[in-house]
Amino acid sequence: MKIVLASRNKHKIVEMNTLLSGVCEDLEVLSLDDIGVIGDIEEGGESFEENSKIKASVPAGLGYIGIADDSGLSVDSLGGEPGVYSARYAGEPCDDKKNNDKLLCELEKIGDNQRSASFVSVVTILFPKGSELHSFDESVLEYGVLATDEKSGARGFSCRGECPGKILYEERGSGGFGYDPLFYCELDKTFAELTPDEKNSISHRAKAMSAFRHDLARIINNKES
Repeated sequence: MKIVLASRNKHKIVEMNTLLSGVCEDLEVLSLDDIGVIGDIEEGGESFEENSKIKASVPAGLGYIGIADDSGLSVDSLGGEPGVYSARYAGEPCDDKKNNDKLLCELEKIGDNQRSASFVSVVTILFPKGSELHSFDESVLEYGVLATDEKSGARGFSCRGECPGKILYEERGSGGFGYDPLFYCELDKTFAELTPDEKNSISHRAKAMSAFRHDLARIINNKES
């Protein structure tokens, strides 16, 4: 089975290969470069689910099983901002420090009881029309929700993972990236203070990927039975 991750990041390709190694035999995860997709995919969605589906639909539209993820930070008192604009919150070019500075500025007059936030990750898989898994029974989904691409007719599902926390008044920790130094989580540390194992045990991405792997295995096993 060949699956295309809508990314050019080699680390993510290796990670996805490892994640799905026990789900299906003879699995090969390809990148956008491997299938000749040139340029960036324009993410015009208004939610993590929409952007994840937009990215997955590119390889699915070319006849491949497509997988993509979209993630970011959602702050309750800001109406969910920065949301899908997390990476470019302070404008282009992307800069973690500028993004963090803008977030702190937006929350400058917000007290402790209104600084709740969540990191969110959504993973989507789309099976191209006519493929073996395209007609899977959606009742086997335990965590995912049905996702379809009207243009290509591809069909699949999305899984969402969230990690609750709050935004601090200043950065703490030297690890991680993005908003990690400001995001205080249930382990009484910022994401930037966590070890990789600690972060992987509670992170939004880990939760989304665990649910995704579980439901994909259920679809494959149901088809084989």
